[in-house]
Amino acid sequence: MLVLVGDMHRDMRVISLNFLSHARLRTHLLKEVEKHTLLVLNSWNQNCTFSAQDEAKKFTFNLMAKHIMSMDPGEIETEQLKKEYVTFMKGVVSAPLNLPGTAYRKALKSRSTILKFIEGKMEERVKRIQEGNESLEEDDLLNWVLKHSNLSTEQILDLILSLLFAGHETSSVAIALAIYFLPGCPQAMQQLREEHGEIVRAKKQAGEVELTWDDYKRMEFTHCVVNETLRLGNVVRFLHRKALKDVNYKGYDIPCGWKVLPVIAAVHLDPSLFDQPQHFNPWRWQNHGGSGGGGGCPSNKSTAANNNFLAFGGGSRLCAGSELAKLEMAVFIHHLIINYHWELAETDEAFAYPFVDFPKGLPIRVQAQSLI
Repeated sequence: MLVLVGDMHRDMRVISLNFLSHARLRTHLLKEVEKHTLLVLNSWNQNCTFSAQDEAKKFTFNLMAKHIMSMDPGEIETEQLKKEYVTFMKGVVSAPLNLPGTAYRKALKSRSTILKFIEGKMEERVKRIQEGNESLEEDDLLNWVLKHSNLSTEQILDLILSLLFAGHETSSVAIALAIYFLPGCPQAMQQLREEHGEIVRAKKQAGEVELTWDDYKRMEFTHCVVNETLRLGNVVRFLHRKALKDVNYKGYDIPCGWKVLPVIAAVHLDPSLFDQPQHFNPWRWQNHGGSGGGGGCPSNKSTAANNNFLAFGGGSRLCAGSELAKLEMAVFIHHLIINYHWELAETDEAFAYPFVDFPKGLPIRVQAQSLI
């Protein structure tokens, strides 16, 4: 889907947007996001050291596998698919040497295995639909595409492969980055505890347990933390584009067919657009700003900052899963902040290879706490 243009890109994007619609986020996905968050967090042991990056990937992969193909976490087939995806991901960013033993060769093999698995799921589902033996639990993307689209088998395979990849890799890195940035900003941690503590206490008084859409909308400072994590972390550092005709831009001639890579990180870290751009400052996003100092003070760069926040791209190729990604981050932060105190177990930091990654997996140590 990344390289498609024209009608086919539009059709696949419409399918993605329909399945990630605002209504579906409210009525279906919020519950699923919270359920999968708690599955991961409840498995953590006191004072143990583990990889926060791996835990974030477990959360986002299980969510997308359930959402796309109704696969349950912990099942043998889910774990096997996750394992193949790890191999596939390593090859995506490797040198394209198709030789025995290389990451690229292994990734090609894993890609073939993944596609065969998805095709098998498709065949099973088509048979059940034809026989009228559908399960009510299979309200997933695969079912929707088979019933409501005219995509070919190859196109459906590509769509599901793309969404599994896009839907878990970038979101998990963003969550890991938030876990990394927050301990270095105690004031932000305290404000998050206050915000989420209020939500928890209000729910307890109302006799409610599960998060609602109103709870999510009340996470105002959390949304500032999400924006700042995405701005400073730059999960997607650049975009791939191609000139469809000769272009003259600021005195430079870009011939038709040339590749153009807009570097998002260069915008997000530009001191003329964001004050102290290397500083983690969630308050810059208060009052709909994006560049001012602490405390949410208005800044004359606010409008420019909003226009230059490109974490999800822009235009006709704006990330179809942007709202889901923000929901995942907010809900994960909510349960993390009300249930745990954490610290970095050893020094680690994010590098771009070119995908953002923590070389040591971001080892953290957690202690249970309660804000109730």
